[in-house]
Amino acid sequence: MKIGRIVITICCLILMRCGDEQSTAEMSSTATKKQKNAITAKAIENFKYTDYALSNTAEKSITDWGKYRELAIQISYLKKADLSFFNSDKVLLNTFVEEFKASIPDQLRTNAIESRSVIIETMLLKLNDNLILDNIEINMKLLGIKDVLVAFSNFNYQINKKIEFDIYDKIKPE
Repeated sequence: MKIGRIVITICCLILMRCGDEQSTAEMSSTATKKQKNAITAKAIENFKYTDYALSNTAEKSITDWGKYRELAIQISYLKKADLSFFNSDKVLLNTFVEEFKASIPDQLRTNAIESRSVIIETMLLKLNDNLILDNIEINMKLLGIKDVLVAFSNFNYQINKKIEFDIYDKIKPE
């Protein structure tokens, strides 16, 4: 009778141990898949695009524009592969974008700059959709990140152009 209990206990231990190996293998394969599908700062650094920064004059003209500063900070986090702002709730992202567009300074309120702000909105919402959905390939997510970076860079370029044209308009021929 004791031998039967010992044999049953050993069999149960063997069966439980076999299940652990299988789940461990599944966990390691899942971890490998997540590492392959992880968006890294290195992948974002390898994007090829022209990254425009604001000129000193443009920096001075947007010092009071808080939403631009907030977006610039989030873009810098995005370049480091911190996606927390961009894969957050869509309502929060929509609210931010609407406040961003509404708070454009009057001095910068031109068709070119407003159209670039709409492009930023579109790219942010597209990136949000790509990041939230699990069945989107990593290449599409990376392409969405690149689109946001390019849109923000082009927005900066338009601001620089506007400020530069304003300076040239003030210069009068003698």
